[in-house]
Amino acid sequence: MLIAKKQKQRLNDEIIADEIRLISEKGEQLGIVSLEAALEQTLDSGLDLIEIAPNGRPPVCKMVDYGKLKYEKKKKQQQSKKKQHVIKIKEIRLRPRIDDHDLMTKLNQGRKFLSEGAKLKVTLMFRGRELSRIDLGRNVMERVLEELEDVAEVEKDIPLEGRRMSIILNSK
Repeated sequence: MLIAKKQKQRLNDEIIADEIRLISEKGEQLGIVSLEAALEQTLDSGLDLIEIAPNGRPPVCKMVDYGKLKYEKKKKQQQSKKKQHVIKIKEIRLRPRIDDHDLMTKLNQGRKFLSEGAKLKVTLMFRGRELSRIDLGRNVMERVLEELEDVAEVEKDIPLEGRRMSIILNSK
């Protein structure tokens, strides 16, 4: 099975055809000319000759300012990167026997994460014999939902999974 590599565009002396179809910088067709004449014409005007359609008969080449072309391509990539929005998931970890003040401190931190636009994953971890008192964990999770209901809504509810219980919250 042959995998075709993405061909790099040929520039100036890298073009291998004897005759080419030449297109000016403005997009006008200048006809079929020899490679030497086309190279001479482009270099005289301070431009570069770039192969656009290497499979054409004869290959199609255009006169462009290659530095400017690369610069604009880079700018486009930066713009498209800027428009991407990465969703962060922040996590707070709790225990079934967490004290009220500690819980409120963690929930205030969770509110801050939600207001910044991140998703919030609340994980309740059981250790040792705490697993026999799952009802304590459920009470803590219900309290979390109750406290954050004004700023968040449940996106995904994950019941007991091993020794962990989790929910993922989205900001409203």
